[in-house]
Amino acid sequence: MELLNIKKLDLDHKKVFIRCDFNVPMDEFGNISDDRRIKGALATINYCLDQDCSIILASHLGRPKGEVNEKYSLAPVAKRLSNILKRKVILAKDVVGEDAFAQVEALKCCDILLLENLRFEPGETENDSDLSKKLASMADIYINDAFGVSHRAHASVEGITKYFTETSMAAGFLLEREINFFGKLINDPVRPFAAIVGGSKVSGKLEALINLLPKVDKVFIGGGMAFTFLKQMGYDIGASLVEDDLLADAQHIMDEAKKLGVKFYLPVDVIAAEKFSADAVSKIVTAQEIPSEWMGLDIGPATVRLYREGLNDVQTVLWNGPMGVYEMEKFARGSSKIAHFVADSFATTVVGGGDTADLVQRIGLDEEMSFISTGGGASLELLEGKILPGVAPLIITEK
Repeated sequence: MELLNIKKLDLDHKKVFIRCDFNVPMDEFGNISDDRRIKGALATINYCLDQDCSIILASHLGRPKGEVNEKYSLAPVAKRLSNILKRKVILAKDVVGEDAFAQVEALKCCDILLLENLRFEPGETENDSDLSKKLASMADIYINDAFGVSHRAHASVEGITKYFTETSMAAGFLLEREINFFGKLINDPVRPFAAIVGGSKVSGKLEALINLLPKVDKVFIGGGMAFTFLKQMGYDIGASLVEDDLLADAQHIMDEAKKLGVKFYLPVDVIAAEKFSADAVSKIVTAQEIPSEWMGLDIGPATVRLYREGLNDVQTVLWNGPMGVYEMEKFARGSSKIAHFVADSFATTVVGGGDTADLVQRIGLDEEMSFISTGGGASLELLEGKILPGVAPLIITEK
């Protein structure tokens, strides 16, 4: 798909509204622990500054549920952005209140204003047309550079586009790069093409798996979702996480893989624990014989070796979802070892955002991957073959 291009807009001395994704992780002291999403917006911001624009930035942070909550203020983002850009970033006290509009009115050439957390307004997640209209009235131009929320039909993402035309809105550089990269990955990958799919539930990845099967050569399953497949195969999975209502879907995916000639890998051993806890007693067991009161929380060493062998010849790897409970050090080894192997390979390696991006960043491998998406949910919906609500209005239609 071809998107409306920011370089084709007349931006000279215009007010530009840029929807960004500054939903960054914070530590217990309110400090930003990973600023990749902020840095991801710099190309678009700097391009607009070069056109002598005045800039209005907008983002959400966390889930304040439509109420003002100091914990979710964008003040740390404004501070970090100021430091990176080496210029002042003004933080409005509200989103569409008196202060925000007064600050917008006062903007001069190359000024940067950051609105407060969009989700302080209940209308944001409800795609409220009144809120969309107010946000749109602030600017001459609308740019969506927030891939991470483009799968959401929210007021600042989808609703706002109704108040701009093809000559006054476009995709930012980050959004365009994500869409183009995933488009090429899905439609024209260098083969063999492998998908590593993990995470806790099959339900969250079901459509993506079904859509991926005709496109990939190998699938490697890990994380809690593996146990739904293992139970369907008749294995004793103990107290491991399972979605009984999706057993038939799991069988359908395995049958479809077989029919298409796709190699489908499941864990042969797991690290099992007697409880879901970092200090739980744990041991290595085969995937067929997990003790009745125990639960599998990571792939085992034999599975790591098996997956390494299977990945040895692939030229493209798409990874979405960790292999175990990587947040607990005791159950992070499987994910870590697969991450190191993928990073060291000569394949094009694509990390599908969310937990997997957090995992590779934690172990210092983010620079070793070919591409890390900024949006977990958005990248998953692209893999499912969906057109994202925030992207649809920006697609150039045939005249």
